[in-house]
Amino acid sequence: MSQHDSEPIDGSQPIDDPDVPWAMQVALRYDKADLPDEDLVAATAARAVVTLLADHRARDGDWSEAVRRWRDGRIRKLVRRARGVRWEHAQAVPGVTVTDGPAAVRAFVPMPTRPLPPELDALQVSGTTYPATAPEQREGRAGAVVTVALSPHVEMTSGKTAAQCGHGAQLAWEAMLAEDDPALQAWAADGYRVRVARPDEAGWRACAGAPVSVVDAGFTELDGPTETVRAWWSAAR
Repeated sequence: MSQHDSEPIDGSQPIDDPDVPWAMQVALRYDKADLPDEDLVAATAARAVVTLLADHRARDGDWSEAVRRWRDGRIRKLVRRARGVRWEHAQAVPGVTVTDGPAAVRAFVPMPTRPLPPELDALQVSGTTYPATAPEQREGRAGAVVTVALSPHVEMTSGKTAAQCGHGAQLAWEAMLAEDDPALQAWAADGYRVRVARPDEAGWRACAGAPVSVVDAGFTELDGPTETVRAWWSAAR
């Protein structure tokens, strides 16, 4: 597991136009010759989101004003896919890239949804699909501090799943930070790795008291406000 980032570039978007919604753009590397499974992509996207937010530049540095502006509104995330030279070009836009095996995801510093940098505007948003995760793969990824569970009542594309897991991980990080939870230090030391769970209906009912619940507003794939994920974390050892 690894991560890398880049410094801000010139030509950043204005941040004071109230008529333009903001979003965190997220790019998933899509290499047909070596496609990762969907849960690994979603977990890597969640890690990338939190890694960016925890970065000192996002908290009190060059990125902090943009992050604050975005967090003051809806924490909207728009997931795109990129391959080949377009993936490489996207690395020039300020953000953080996290990789885990064949999965690679870049979370970008929040920005207005229009106009976008050309490196991002060229990336496709809809129709992103990765292979389903085999049960043995899922079982082999236990042990993360934070678990993000996907609702068994909702069907989503791989891109939407990645965005919702990113929401869940972000809200978990914010809650742990606000509470000065000692588990946060352990999570940071583990590179903000998450476990993506897919409980059945009984398992979903069992986690009804999770400290994080994400309700999607229903602007894209889903029809109306819909609970998509729940998240929780283990106590620090």
